[in-house]
Amino acid sequence: MAKPAKSVSGPAASGGKYKAGTSQKRMQSRSTKAGLQFPVGRVHRYLKRETLSTTRVGAKAAVYTAAVLEYLVAEVLELAGNAARDLKSKRISPRHLQLAIRGDDELDILVKATIAGGGVIPHIHKQLLEKGKKTAQP
Repeated sequence: MAKPAKSVSGPAASGGKYKAGTSQKRMQSRSTKAGLQFPVGRVHRYLKRETLSTTRVGAKAAVYTAAVLEYLVAEVLELAGNAARDLKSKRISPRHLQLAIRGDDELDILVKATIAGGGVIPHIHKQLLEKGKKTAQP
């Protein structure tokens, strides 16, 4: 007579790392955990690369920086989209970005760069608009 097969218990029972019947957790990126669109891992890598070699960069620093960048981009794109809609265009051009940034006081202070293809902000000096108020009388 043949002996009955032994039942094996423990990790070897399922033949793998996880127990049978349980589903393993899916990988979740740090951007998803933080509820952001910007890549937290990439921002963390850039922060580590740009700081001194003796400086440590915490995990929350990358999340905070990615959140700030995402907010600024959303703000600029919203204003530029409004400018494009006002000019009856469906695409955002550098001109729309220029009008959006220079039209907002806080963004104008923050962004000091020249935008290529952005043109200039329309402005006519007050004294040039005044006609005939100060005429020289003999």
